Amino acid sequence: MSRKNQIIYCNCCGKEICAESLAERTSFLTVKKEWGYFSHKKDGKIHSADICEECCQKLAETFAIPPEEEEITEFV
Repeated sequence: MSRKNQIIYCNCCGKEICAESLAERTSFLTVKKEWGYFSHKKDGKIHSADICEECCQKLAETFAIPPEEEEITEFV
């Protein structure tokens, strides 16, 4: 994650996404992965990143198998 001085930045493009206090009201993707025994990474190594909506779309367009999409009709 690229979070400095209470500001969240996109790990892909470096653009400021939002203040941490507004994180729940802003659209971005947070990815967090704890690597385990069967990975090639050191056991217990954790990688995390915040990705803005634009970079997330660009990344998804590079996938050989597109991500699944579903639509919700009721927002909580």
